[in-house]
Amino acid sequence: MSLYEDILSGREKLSLVGLGYVGMPIAVAFARKIKVVGFDLNAAKIDLYKSGVDPTNEVGDEVIRSTKVEFTADASRLREAKFHIVAVPTPVNDDHTPDLTPVEGASRILGQNLTKGSIVVFESTVYPGVTEEICVPILEKESGLTCGVDFKIGYSPERINPGDKVHRLETITKIVSGMDEETLDEIAHVYELVVEAGVYRAESIKVAEAAKVIENSQRDINIAFMNELSIIFNKMGIDTKSVLAAAGTKWNFLNFQPGLVGGHCIGVDPYYLTYKAEQLGYHSQIILSGRRINDDMGKYVAENLVKNLIRADIPVKSAKVAILGFTFKENCPDTRNTKIVDIYNELKEYGITALVTDDNADADEAKRLYGIEFTPMADIRDCDAVILAVAHDSYKSLGMAELDALYADSGKAKVLTDLKGILDKKEYIKAGYVYWRL
Repeated sequence: MSLYEDILSGREKLSLVGLGYVGMPIAVAFARKIKVVGFDLNAAKIDLYKSGVDPTNEVGDEVIRSTKVEFTADASRLREAKFHIVAVPTPVNDDHTPDLTPVEGASRILGQNLTKGSIVVFESTVYPGVTEEICVPILEKESGLTCGVDFKIGYSPERINPGDKVHRLETITKIVSGMDEETLDEIAHVYELVVEAGVYRAESIKVAEAAKVIENSQRDINIAFMNELSIIFNKMGIDTKSVLAAAGTKWNFLNFQPGLVGGHCIGVDPYYLTYKAEQLGYHSQIILSGRRINDDMGKYVAENLVKNLIRADIPVKSAKVAILGFTFKENCPDTRNTKIVDIYNELKEYGITALVTDDNADADEAKRLYGIEFTPMADIRDCDAVILAVAHDSYKSLGMAELDALYADSGKAKVLTDLKGILDKKEYIKAGYVYWRL
């Protein structure tokens, strides 16, 4: 009898190693069909899940309260499972080299609790070769087992889009791969339990790893092109959003927008690919060029705000600026690798006082990662400028009167930076605002 059949019948369990924005929704989805052990090192997070709280907002508290996932911070419980999915983050170091510490640590913990006959599937975004060349040796060393004999491996890149309620695990085609045909079959059958859109069987683990890493590299390059256009059109005195609206009337024009590229995927994954390319003697030109443009956009936004303060005859050094939104994307609590912090830090270099507010964000995470304490929206007053940084639904509904209340009654023009262009530009310019957007 196959492992898939044993899992389906309830004789064996599936485990999820890493219960963040990616791992937790996967665990919940599988728990509707089979027995699932959900493991995370963060005991505080596990306690939240056990109490019915979803700190990620990915599935909601009600779903967490009703799920049958066996949440635990006890690694020994991984021994209860035979099919393991590893979904931990893969960030980059300050020098943009891959930080494989989380995936190595997860491999170490799993290896210490691995049993014969298991299948291990990695979902973390990595460069081609990491699963077989880095993770497998750790699993073998910690378990004393031999890959291909005592356990099998596979790779199935995560495609969950945090905050996206349309493109979910169930509705996105799932790439799966295995070390051999038998393993591939087992992995494909297991994922088919929850992925309604079906699975795509990649011809090898390296192909699956490569497919994932280029998906976000492609988006990164396209957004970099839009950001470069924004810089050029700004110098020409042309509104970029208006240009894109006109160009978008052509059937094959790609609908990308300028913006800050943060988060744990698009702003990170390209560096994994270029790192591996460097090891093989090839220096990336297009990918790294796009990365440089996108990494500098926070500074560019801050510089333009300073220019607009000067234009409004407002002293820069003593200026007070409100930043509305701190997450890396809209309607999501995740602040990891947010580029809003680049704006904040650049404004500080000018001696500007920046107040950050974001009811959607994980305030504890922001304090821990960046040392920034949020200011409640109700306490923000007497500002010289406002940056509408993240297009949260709650900010889209703000009226002019609500924004007016954030400014000082100085008789000077109100400086407004609407990064994503969610407001009516003509309306605010007509009202006397010094309005600017990417």
